Amino acid sequence: MDASRDIEGPYAVAEHAGQLVRRVLARNPSPFTYTGTQTYIVGDAGEVAVIDPGPDRPEHLEALIAAIGDARVLAICCTHTHRDHSPAAASLSASTGAPIVGCAPLVLDDDGPRADVAFDPTYRPHRVLADGEAIAGEGWTLTAVATPGHTSNHLCFALEEAGALFTGDHVMGWSTSVVSPPDGDMTAYLASLQKLHDRMGDTVYYPAHGPAVEKPRQLVRGMIGHRRSREKQILRQIEAGRTRIADMVPQMYKGVDERLWPAAGRSVHAHLIDLERRGVTMRDKDNWTLAEP
Repeated sequence: MDASRDIEGPYAVAEHAGQLVRRVLARNPSPFTYTGTQTYIVGDAGEVAVIDPGPDRPEHLEALIAAIGDARVLAICCTHTHRDHSPAAASLSASTGAPIVGCAPLVLDDDGPRADVAFDPTYRPHRVLADGEAIAGEGWTLTAVATPGHTSNHLCFALEEAGALFTGDHVMGWSTSVVSPPDGDMTAYLASLQKLHDRMGDTVYYPAHGPAVEKPRQLVRGMIGHRRSREKQILRQIEAGRTRIADMVPQMYKGVDERLWPAAGRSVHAHLIDLERRGVTMRDKDNWTLAEP
C-alpha cells in the first residue's frame, strides 16, 4: 500500500483519542508502519504515562514534550523493541526524568526482511513488567498483558479506567501482524490472540499503527480465523507439490505488493514451524512436506 494516502491525522500534533488518551503520530509512514507510529499519552491530570515513544526524531520528540506540558511523566512504556517503537524512549527519559518501563530488552542478529523495523539496540528499561503487573498515576492504571508472538517480548497495556487496551503491533485494524522467525512465533502469537479474545472488559483497542478498533473481540475472532485459513492454504500448496516457501508465496499472495513478499514468506515459515510442532508437516532443509500418518 501507499502509506502517503489515507493519512489519519496531522503529524507531530497531540490529538484526543478517547477517555484519558491522546495520540501523537510520528512521521515514519511505510508499507509496514501504515501512516506512522502512534505514541499515546495516558492521563489528563498532573501525572501521565507515554506508550510507545516511537522513532528518535526531533520533530516527534518536540511534539511529545509539548503535549506533556507541565505534567509529570511517571513512565515511558514500550510494547516491544522494534525501531519504530522504542528508540525515542532514551531521549524522552533524559528530557523528563521518567523511567523506561515495560517490555524486556531484545536484540537479534537476524531481523528478517523488515529493515525499517529491526530491533532497537539502544533500549535499556529501568523496570521490566511481568504479565499482570501494573503502574498507576492520578486517575489511571496501566496493567501489562504479555502477548508474545510478533516478538517474544511483546506487551499490551490495559487502561483499566477506560476499558482500553494498547495493542502495539499485536493487533492492528489496518493489517495483520508479521510473525517473523526466529523470534516471531506463530504458536505463541495464536495463543496471545486467544488470550485477548478471552478478555471480556476491553471495549476499544489502540494499536501503534492505524485506527482505533471499536469491536475488538470481533476483530480478534476474525484474525484467528484468518490464520487458520492460512494454514489450510499452506497445506494445499504442499499437496500441489510446492514444497518451498519461495514457491508458495507468489501463489498465496497474488495481488499483494511484491515488496511485502519477503515478510509474507516469514509468516508462512512461522506457520510451517507451528504445523511441524503439531505433527502436521515435516521438513528436509528448505523443503516442507506433510508428515507421515
